[in-house]
Amino acid sequence: MSPLSRAGLPGVIPADARLLVLGSLPGDRSLAEGRYYAHPRNQFWRLIGAVLGEDIAGLDYADRLARLAARRVGLWDVYAEAVRQGSLDAAIRDGRPNDLAGLCAHLPGLRLVAFNGLKAGSGARLLPPGVRHVVLPSSSPAHTLGYDAKRRAWQDALGHVLDD
Repeated sequence: MSPLSRAGLPGVIPADARLLVLGSLPGDRSLAEGRYYAHPRNQFWRLIGAVLGEDIAGLDYADRLARLAARRVGLWDVYAEAVRQGSLDAAIRDGRPNDLAGLCAHLPGLRLVAFNGLKAGSGARLLPPGVRHVVLPSSSPAHTLGYDAKRRAWQDALGHVLDD
């Protein structure tokens, strides 16, 4: 691996997942801490909490993951590994994708794959035909859309998936 090569984190995906949220590749802070969305300015935990109607961001990391699993939400990334200097998606090069098609084949209850941002959304080509997907505004602080607009978009796109 080159000094700029970054390997992602393992997926956190319950076998009964209805919703799979895919980022591109964890940023430097997340990789250093071994936790998804570890940067304090990343809005992921607030956004997914708004969708679930729970204060996920106020929990410790293990409890956050447990709440997602209980609500049948999985986390992973499009890329297993890529070359990148820094944490910006625009800097990702030579990405080796995760086996998203293989994963989807093992998730019979999957209703929707949600890509967190445009770079992650490029992974839609890796999904099997017929798998519903949506590209959401990125939770990254580098994406300048305001929180309220992101929250509305996330709630509109994802809220119905977890109903029943």
